[in-house]
Amino acid sequence: MTRYASRMATPVFSQFNLVVSNMEASVAFFELLGLAVAATTPEWQRHHRNVSAGDAADFDLDSEAFARVWNRGWPGRGGGGMGVLGLRFESRAAVDAAVTRVSEAGHPVQQEPYDAFFGARYAVVEDPDGNAIGLMSPIDDSRRTTSPEPPD
Repeated sequence: MTRYASRMATPVFSQFNLVVSNMEASVAFFELLGLAVAATTPEWQRHHRNVSAGDAADFDLDSEAFARVWNRGWPGRGGGGMGVLGLRFESRAAVDAAVTRVSEAGHPVQQEPYDAFFGARYAVVEDPDGNAIGLMSPIDDSRRTTSPEPPD
């Protein structure tokens, strides 16, 4: 048990975003493995796709251009790479508190907490190896806003 466990609920692994350099090739690869890859609206096809991964977690393929929309601190990897390991927290306040703890411990914050267009409180912090860890509250449909335009 961690020293913080008695003060907060345990976050739940909920999402993995793989940032890809070639969406069509990545879709074909995961379909070869037998996974279903959902189509999106035509303007988003080259930027965001959802891969069926069962009930365990969301698995998304995102272009580097789209990664910069939802994570302004995305450093880019020049050819894709791990996007974000996602953790779901119990509340919007829990996301903010987690970012404060991580930041105060000296870890970089790629994306300060904000009310994202998809209705959740969202932030991205870096683990000690520089991997992006997304922190997300439950989605509140009443807080959804117009999604951004697809990147160029």
